[in-house]
This record gives sequence, structure tokens and C-alpha cells, in this order.
Amino acid sequence: MSGPARQLRGRAARLARLMPTTGPSTAARTPFVLLVVILLGGGLITLLLLNSSLNTGSFKLSELKKQTTDLTDEQQALQRDVDGLSAPDALQRRARELGMVPGGSPAFLNPDGRISGVPSEAGALPSAMAAVPPVAPSLPASLAPSVEPSASPATPSASAGSRGAPRPGPTSGTPTPTTSGR
Repeated sequence: MSGPARQLRGRAARLARLMPTTGPSTAARTPFVLLVVILLGGGLITLLLLNSSLNTGSFKLSELKKQTTDLTDEQQALQRDVDGLSAPDALQRRARELGMVPGGSPAFLNPDGRISGVPSEAGALPSAMAAVPPVAPSLPASLAPSVEPSASPATPSASAGSRGAPRPGPTSGTPTPTTSGR
């Protein structure tokens, strides 16, 4: 072994002298390296747990948003049904199905004690309205009121009656529907 091998050996020897030997200094580094490895591992595990927790929350949030959308759609559909059933023509049709008749002309009591208007009794349906056949009920069966048919149909003059006299009703005890506002 001549020159280059000796030089390499010499360089390796110089590098070996620069490197500390295994001894007290190596033992001092071991707890520090162990602490760094534990901190990095703990940080990675914490990051993994935090990420999975955020994903779980994200799934719950998207599920709740979908549920909110479904409930909003249902609420809007129910509101459309209510609006359709409370329209004046639907109320009039339902009242006719129940046997109600339009009220007569009202009289009003003014604050000074005078009576304005000429009262009249509720009469039968006008000929134009009587010609229209009754339409099937538009309420769902769960919302429709249960009205028993009366044994004898009330006549318009009997349902109008006088102001102080009791109105005759069906024999079953259910009140006779009227449109007089009382």
C-alpha cells in the first residue's frame, strides 16, 4: 500500500479524531433524540386525530344541511297546500260542500246609535251558483273535519231564524254550519 491508500488512512484517522468517541457524550444525546422522536410521533398522532375529528364533523354538517333542505322543501309544500286551501274560491267550494249558504246583506250599528243598511235573511244559493255541481273535498282525509250528515236537511229560512231564538240543528247534537259570523 503506497501513497493514496496511506492518505486515505490518514484522512480517516483525522476524521475519526474529530468525531467524539462513544462515551459520556453519546449517553447525553440519547434522551434528547428520544424526546424529539416522541414529540414528532405525538404531533403526528394528534394531527391524525384532529383530521379524523374534522372529517366526522364535516360529514355530520353535510348530513344536517341535507336534512335542513328536505325539511325546507316539505315546509314549502305544506305552505302551498295551506295557501291553496285558504284561497277564497276553495273556501267557498268547501262551504258549499258542507251545506252553507251565503249570508244576506248585513246591517251595521254606527257609533252614534243609528243603524245603516237593511238586513236580509240568508237565502238559498243564487241560480248561477246552484248550477255548479259540488266538487270533491280537497282536504286530505286526515285534515277534513268529521261532519255527520243531518237527519233532515236545514232549510235556508230555518237556518237564518230570528236573532233571539235558538236555531234548530241536526238531531245528532252537532251544530248547523252557518256563515253569519256568529
